[in-house]
Amino acid sequence: MRARLLTSIAMLATSAMLTFASAAEKPAATVAPGQCAGTDMLAEAATQNPTLHQRVMSQAANIKNADGLLWKVEKEGRPASYLFGTVHLTDKRVNDLSPKVMKAIKSSKQVALEVSDLSETAIASVIAQSAPLVMYTDGRRLDGLISPDEYETVKSVMGRTGLPGDLAAMFKPWIVTMILSVSDCEREKVQKGERVLDMKIAEIGKKAGLDVVGLETIPAQIESLASVPEQQQIDMLRASLKFADRTDDMMETLVQLYLKRKIAAALPFQIAMAREAGIGDEAFAGFQQKLIVERNQKMHAVAEPLLEKGGLFVAIGALHLPGDDGFVEILRRNGYTVTKVE
Repeated sequence: MRARLLTSIAMLATSAMLTFASAAEKPAATVAPGQCAGTDMLAEAATQNPTLHQRVMSQAANIKNADGLLWKVEKEGRPASYLFGTVHLTDKRVNDLSPKVMKAIKSSKQVALEVSDLSETAIASVIAQSAPLVMYTDGRRLDGLISPDEYETVKSVMGRTGLPGDLAAMFKPWIVTMILSVSDCEREKVQKGERVLDMKIAEIGKKAGLDVVGLETIPAQIESLASVPEQQQIDMLRASLKFADRTDDMMETLVQLYLKRKIAAALPFQIAMAREAGIGDEAFAGFQQKLIVERNQKMHAVAEPLLEKGGLFVAIGALHLPGDDGFVEILRRNGYTVTKVE
C-alpha cells in the first residue's frame, strides 16, 4: 500500500527497487508536476464502505499523539530539540515544508534522519552484501509460496520496473511487497532525480551548515524487514496483491492522511483493507513489532546522547511517532517535555 504497505520505510523500497532495475531501460515518464494522480481510498470508503471508514477512524482516534507531526522536545539546561514525522515520498504537497518546520530545522545544530546516506550507491552496496536476506538461496522460490494467479501479478508488476519477470521467483516476500508498493509514477519521478522528503530535509540541513547523521543503518533496516516471520510476509504480500492496480490510490490516501495530520490512521487502514482481502490482522503483528516498536527503541538509543546536548532536529517516518511505543512517549518516559507544534 503506500501508505505503501510498509510505509514507515518506504524510501528503502524505492531505492532498493531502483538498484535492482538500474541496468534496465527506463520508460518515458508522463508525470504531472509535483504529484501522481490517485484517489483517496479512505474518503472513498466513507461513502462506499462507511463501516470500514468508521472502524479505521475510531481506532486512529484512540492512538496517543496521533494528530501531530512536529513536536518540540525540551529538558531543562539545554537548547530545545524537535521531532518531525516524515513520509518517504517525492510529492510536492508533502515536500513543501511549513514555516514552522523550516524554522525548527534552521534553529537546530544537527539533523538526525533514519539513515543519513540513501544514495543508490549506498543501497547497491548493502543489497549486494545482504543477498540471503533479500533473495532465496536455499532452493525455495516465491512461486512455490503463493498461487499461480498471485505470482502472475507479481511478474507483471516487477516487469514494469525493468526486471525480468522470472527473476521475481528469487525474491523473498518482504522485498516484493515493497517493490509492488511503489507506483510506476513515483518510481519514474525518483528515476528523474526527484527527492523524497527525508532527502530534502538532509539537503536543507547541509545547506544551513548542519551536521546530518543517521539513527540506524541500511543493513539494520533490511535485517528488521527480513526478521518478520515468513508467513506474515506472505500474508502481507497477498494483501498488497489484491490492490496491485491501485498503488497510486494507496499513495494518495497516505498523502491525504499526512496533510490532514491523521497519519495514525495509516496502519489501521492497511489492516482494514487486508481484512477486506481475506487476510487476518495477525499478518501485521510482526511488522508492527519489528519495524516500529523495536526500531523505535534502537533509534532512541542512538538519538539520546544527541538529545542530551540539545539542538537536534529528528526527522523519522511519521508512523514512528504515535502510540504507547511511539517516539513521543519514549521521549516523555525519558524525562523530556514533548509539546505538539503542528
